Amino acid sequence: MSTLQRGHLRASSSATERLDAAAPHLGQCLLPINIIPKHEAHAIVASREPQYLHWGPSVAVAAPHIGQLSVSACMNSILSSRREAGLLCAACAMLCRGLTEGNPESQFSIPTKKLGPDKMSSVLDEVLEAVEPSTQVVSLMAAAKPAVLLGIDVGTSGVRAALFDECGCEIPSASVRNPRDLVRRSGFAELDANEAFQLVARTIDDLLAFTYPVTTHIELISISCFWHSLMGVDASGEAVTPIFSWADTRSVQAANELRARFNEGEVHTRTGCRFHPSYWPAKLLWLREERLSSFQDSRSWLGFGEYVALRLCGQAASSVSMASATGLFNQRAGDWDYDFIHEMKVPADTLPKLALSNETFGPLKEEFVVRWPQLSEARLYPAIGDGAANNIGAGCHSKEKAALMVGTSGALRVLFDGEPPDELPGALWCYRADRRRVVLGGALSDGGGLYRWLTDSLAFAEDSDSLQETLARIEPDAHGLTVLPFWAGERSTGWTASARGAILGLSMQTEPVDILRAALEAVAYRFALILKALEGIAPGAAILASGDALRKSALWVQILADVLNRPVSLVGMSEASTRGAALLALEAAGKIQSIKEFSIPVETLFEPDAARHARYQEGFKRQQRVYELLIIGKDIRK
Repeated sequence: MSTLQRGHLRASSSATERLDAAAPHLGQCLLPINIIPKHEAHAIVASREPQYLHWGPSVAVAAPHIGQLSVSACMNSILSSRREAGLLCAACAMLCRGLTEGNPESQFSIPTKKLGPDKMSSVLDEVLEAVEPSTQVVSLMAAAKPAVLLGIDVGTSGVRAALFDECGCEIPSASVRNPRDLVRRSGFAELDANEAFQLVARTIDDLLAFTYPVTTHIELISISCFWHSLMGVDASGEAVTPIFSWADTRSVQAANELRARFNEGEVHTRTGCRFHPSYWPAKLLWLREERLSSFQDSRSWLGFGEYVALRLCGQAASSVSMASATGLFNQRAGDWDYDFIHEMKVPADTLPKLALSNETFGPLKEEFVVRWPQLSEARLYPAIGDGAANNIGAGCHSKEKAALMVGTSGALRVLFDGEPPDELPGALWCYRADRRRVVLGGALSDGGGLYRWLTDSLAFAEDSDSLQETLARIEPDAHGLTVLPFWAGERSTGWTASARGAILGLSMQTEPVDILRAALEAVAYRFALILKALEGIAPGAAILASGDALRKSALWVQILADVLNRPVSLVGMSEASTRGAALLALEAAGKIQSIKEFSIPVETLFEPDAARHARYQEGFKRQQRVYELLIIGKDIRK
């Protein structure tokens, strides 16, 4: 054993300066380490000597030999044929951190002789004993198995990426999330296609840069993506329109025109979709009438999930899951509804090809192989709808369990094997998770997004926990307010896209917190209507709740349980959609036998209270009367 000389190293905020300071003291270590400027790394990435270990955003560390193995990596990652080599690289990075950030008087004992793979574990143990490693790196190295799948969840408010092992378990600490840079909720309606893709790419960058011990060989990539988005691309695949999301309600008049031209009930039965601005028919009609130039320049129509695949792999087939939520897909035929498409005067060849069962894309384009060497052999599964992924990830894959999710928006759904019902209630939609699984339910455009809008607009000074405590002290419906939660229009159950939000009953005694409490209750009343419509399809289904908005508000979950008069279980998983898409991909790849093998632990069970339910019934009936008067235009005096 050889002991490093003591050196007085001053901490620096710059990773480059820290490594420059540490490099001279590493000469007697197992790995001679040199500093390579970032701009040179890409020029030598294809070289076999020296080998590379990523450290920080601005430098790469060169390690000519690691025992009798070699590791090849570029700026953002490690590409390793052996996991042990990757772990040893991580140990060296931690040693560097220990030298430059730890006690300058510390001594570190490192073996200097070259070791074979069978000795690497003991070397790693000695390194770990010598330094205090990053908590993040240690937790990753403790993962039971190496990652085989990269899961990406593209949501309305941001992008999340996580790593999963071959058994479908998310690797601890191996996840990142990047929010969208949006000032107000209105920014969700229209997104810049390139900026949205760059956020996906940047999220992958961030994940792979800091999870190198377990990312030596990624085989699969899964994507869950928000449903209903539409964008046009030209013949070269360049975006010629923005991304129009489910929140874009500018095509209200186009939806009304469709209602006048077609039998909405028949189209709803075939496609599972009502005439509404959320869906492609109204959007396409609006584009043709209002943005003719962009409409004519568009050679193909895609959802954002397909656009991500096109940018990454040059292929853009749509999964049945994504196609089923466009309003142009025949749920029973399992193909585009060509009769309706023809009557809509939409050229069939402008729609994306439907992916075959278990079809994958790959390899990645060369620019992304260089950027992410761990993904050089990965196969990409076509994106699936985030709602279907959420059900699977929350363990709701039969009619016995309904998934209630509140994120930016809200939804209550069941997923099951089989075919759509012969009669689909008008309040509900029907899509697919894949060719053999149906997902059916209702969606609310206002959920956590409305909560954030109100907390921002009312300028609450309290922190989140204190605000929740203040809200909980208000008795059910004691504020006397009636809220119509349609800031972004209505989807389920009335599908009145022109509906707008309202707060009635304000007085000089009304406090801002009363308004916020009334909004939480108002959203719960809309969920009660969806649940009533689902009863004929999934009677008595257990309700499992998920979503960031509910995980941050136990009060809101309790309000839901009391309003619905049903127990509500908050599942012990914060990001079900990422997991659901990963499980579906692993099942298709034969890594797991079935998504039904996996269950999710219940974190908290919220039981309904009969007295509170009775109080909420008064508020619910009052909301319905106001809804019929203001939204439907019905004379309630009759």
